[in-house]
Amino acid sequence: MKSYFISLFNYDRYANELILKAMNSVGQPEKPVQLMAHLLAAQIVWVSRCLNMPHPNVELWPPLGDKRFDFPAIIAANHSTWMTYLAALNDNDFDQVISYSNTSGERFNNQLSSIITHVINHGTHHRAQIGQHLKMAGLENLPTTDYIFYLRQLKS
Repeated sequence: MKSYFISLFNYDRYANELILKAMNSVGQPEKPVQLMAHLLAAQIVWVSRCLNMPHPNVELWPPLGDKRFDFPAIIAANHSTWMTYLAALNDNDFDQVISYSNTSGERFNNQLSSIITHVINHGTHHRAQIGQHLKMAGLENLPTTDYIFYLRQLKS
């Protein structure tokens, strides 16, 4: 299970970098910037919850027009943080229940494997939204960010 989740986070980094490159090719429109910032902030929030750390000082939904983000650095830092966390786990750890509070202060308990699956699916969801906005901004060809395509790339 550990190697599977490591593969998913490697894919996540790959897909984020492809979408960022596409965003840069059309001048980083406001909504894609906001969505990417949200996707990356959520990754930080979730790993902090998994590590039982205080809520990080990140804005989950930055205002439209905010372009102060160093996305390549954040993508790399998030990937590194998740890889370090995953490397320290054994297969039994993925069954553990993580207790956390959401941004409204409500308490929840979820299995670690479910949280990790959510983080990956959350990224896929928002990259698809970014892609739609990039098409509306004039990008003719979106990068292929499918997981299976990523796996094929690794084998070639």
